[in-house]
Amino acid sequence: MGITALTPPPNRTAAENIVETVLEFPDNRLLIDLCGEFDRNLAQVEHQMGVHILRRGNRLAVIGDKAAREQATAVLRSLYARLEAGRGIGAGDIDGAMRMGRPMGDAAGEQIELFKSSIELRTRKKPIEPRTEAQKAYVANLFQNELGFGIGPAGTGKTYLAVAVGVTMFISGAVEKIILSRPAVEAGERLGFLPGDMKEKVDPYMQPLYDALNDFLPSKQVEKLIQEKRIEIAPLAFMRGRTLSNAFVVLDEAQNATAMQMKMFLTRLGEGSRMVVTGDRTQVDLPRGTPSGLSEAERILKGVKGASFNYFTSKDVVRHPLVGRIIEAYEADESA
Repeated sequence: MGITALTPPPNRTAAENIVETVLEFPDNRLLIDLCGEFDRNLAQVEHQMGVHILRRGNRLAVIGDKAAREQATAVLRSLYARLEAGRGIGAGDIDGAMRMGRPMGDAAGEQIELFKSSIELRTRKKPIEPRTEAQKAYVANLFQNELGFGIGPAGTGKTYLAVAVGVTMFISGAVEKIILSRPAVEAGERLGFLPGDMKEKVDPYMQPLYDALNDFLPSKQVEKLIQEKRIEIAPLAFMRGRTLSNAFVVLDEAQNATAMQMKMFLTRLGEGSRMVVTGDRTQVDLPRGTPSGLSEAERILKGVKGASFNYFTSKDVVRHPLVGRIIEAYEADESA
């Protein structure tokens, strides 16, 4: 990679050695990209990691306590490695590097090459990468197992990554169609009679799935594939009686499926298919006294060969940082 970490000269005091690490970057053009417009990339690292970064020619001085400095240094090295590999840097990439990067080595020159061990999902619009270790393990399991469960709070990428994996497998020809489903359950309020035909009635419940698809495929292609029934978006009730073969199937908001619905859905799995079930056990909208099919499936299927379970916490939230803090506050209140 060619990054040099410059250590302070031996005559400095121990206190001085703690506060500053200097990194030297040989390619000034890549350093400009690393810093970002108006140094906004550096500002993001500074804000989230509690350090101060000064640019001195082709060097960056990272100032802070020892632990924060090592972590920030590791992040800067991994981002520079990403640029050397010909890949760009966005706010999400920086966030991912900060979540997944680990300090390695010392001034002798060991480097972090996070991009080499990361998982990248290729879609028609943009590449998608897991941003946390939990997300990375989740994506790996979706490729390795016929049935995968993603369980955790909102904003942790459970559905988004599942759809991204489905699109990747569809583009590569590993599956022939994508089927996305949700229970049509109102979230704590009665919406009353909805006008229109069946599609118009259920589309409001399915909108998050359309949003995810449109992030990965051009909208005209999505419309064409839906017309050709190579992509299906339908309520869970529509799955009864079907055998889903050579398909990538996602059940979203599975905490709102009853035990009977969950068993019905899981037994639709056909030859050559993959199935993903996502849900948040804290957001059950079923009538009081009706057990969640997600919790029952988790209890019954633990240890079944071919089924994987991945769990997310507030630390895996990849929406606004405040969302993670909101989830932590609610969890603390519930456990009090």
